[in-house]
Amino acid sequence: MNVEGVIIRQILVEKIDETRKHSLNIPARCRENQYWAVWTCAPSSFDWHYDQKEIAYIFEGKVRIKTATQEVCLEPGDLVTFPAGLSCTWEIIDRISKVYRFE
Repeated sequence: MNVEGVIIRQILVEKIDETRKHSLNIPARCRENQYWAVWTCAPSSFDWHYDQKEIAYIFEGKVRIKTATQEVCLEPGDLVTFPAGLSCTWEIIDRISKVYRFE
């Protein structure tokens, strides 16, 4: 979306079924494969910037992510897309485990 010359980047959160997980090659458990890397983190809060688009699947935990225009909560079973250029603050409420990849 472009409003008065300012690009607004939004986080997309989806609930997906097993068929979609399979088509994306998401592993059955949180572990690396040729398509996905693993990231885990204990409860904490930090600022982050995405230089490139990231897609992630949440296996465990609870996270609140805030941007200038949006706030989303992530939980197990969420497929989330972070657009390139997004700046945000992560608040990890419960230890998170996810697989992710950059596109």
